[in-house]
Amino acid sequence: MKITALKTFIVPPRWLFLKIETDEGVSGWGEPVIEGRALTVEAAVHEMSDYLIGQDPRRIEDHWQVMYRGGFYRGGPILMSAIAGIDQALWDIKGRALGVPVHELLGGQCRDRIKVYSWIGGDRPAEVAQGAKDVVERGFTALKMNGTEELQIVDSHDKIDAAVERVAMVREAVGPNIGIAVDFHGRVHRPMARALVKELEPYRLMFIEEPVLSENTEALRDIASLSSTPIALGERLFSRWDFKSVLEQAVVDILQPDLSHAGGITECRKIASMAEAYDVAIAPHCPLGPIALAACLQLDAVSYNAFIQEQSLGIHYNASNDLLDYAQNKDVFRYENGMVDIPSGPGLGVDVDEEYVIERAKEGHRWRNPIWRHADGSFAEW
Repeated sequence: MKITALKTFIVPPRWLFLKIETDEGVSGWGEPVIEGRALTVEAAVHEMSDYLIGQDPRRIEDHWQVMYRGGFYRGGPILMSAIAGIDQALWDIKGRALGVPVHELLGGQCRDRIKVYSWIGGDRPAEVAQGAKDVVERGFTALKMNGTEELQIVDSHDKIDAAVERVAMVREAVGPNIGIAVDFHGRVHRPMARALVKELEPYRLMFIEEPVLSENTEALRDIASLSSTPIALGERLFSRWDFKSVLEQAVVDILQPDLSHAGGITECRKIASMAEAYDVAIAPHCPLGPIALAACLQLDAVSYNAFIQEQSLGIHYNASNDLLDYAQNKDVFRYENGMVDIPSGPGLGVDVDEEYVIERAKEGHRWRNPIWRHADGSFAEW
């Protein structure tokens, strides 16, 4: 079997899909994307196709090593996202060629389903209590919300009060047994993060995500000492080498590798195993499309330390197209009692509606994240 073509499709709302074709008629799909940089990742995928065309797609580990090491310069969001989507598609091909789901090739599943959470609110949370009630009524038992709007490195305490009030409203709306995760989104710097985690302690959160930017992990020990709430991060880390220092510092309870950013199934399986050795959980980051989610669920199936999965059904980004629009098998993600079943079909388990993908790719997208500024005119982290 030989690879004959790599075809990319930029599709709404903000996704990039990849189809890898072979000379034996078996194809695989991947989702290589960095939100807001789809065109750049697409170019990197096509650069890597110079090596991949003519190769045997089943030699996944070897291809991963060549793509990562063979360009001399390595790592970072663009290259690792390109590798990630290619890797997903290669696993999809291998599973489909053998007629088995990817998790069977990874040793077999250790769970049949996994808990999922849903987002509430948007970038500037408002009416979050009603949003939380809606999520629970749809059957979810866990949710995530943005913690704050923009915050200066040192800011007024009224912004802390406002963030705490929103969390308090959500806890009151959903009761004591619904999991609530609060995403600081890297918007918060050490001084205000210390104040905020302490104030949020009474609300028994499931986890606090990115209390500071990933490059500032030295601040986490200080922050974690002020609260018993688990600390999560990892969506802006792109390889096991990035995660290594976080694990060695013993300051994080939950790693959130993104299987479309951090080297795909091959690399994230290794990250999950590293985390397990440090008694750290994983909760893969995935506010993306159906191929990315299917890849995450294959990893969740074989990772003992996976405990919850992010997913984008109904997320505020998905205004023009939602999670299942591009899937032919609309029942691939079966949600029940706050959980989703692990896909059991061959490969990644999702059958992509290629005709619809081609149609929507004619529109494409140029999604960009918002640019925020503080009251003084300086740039604010989004």
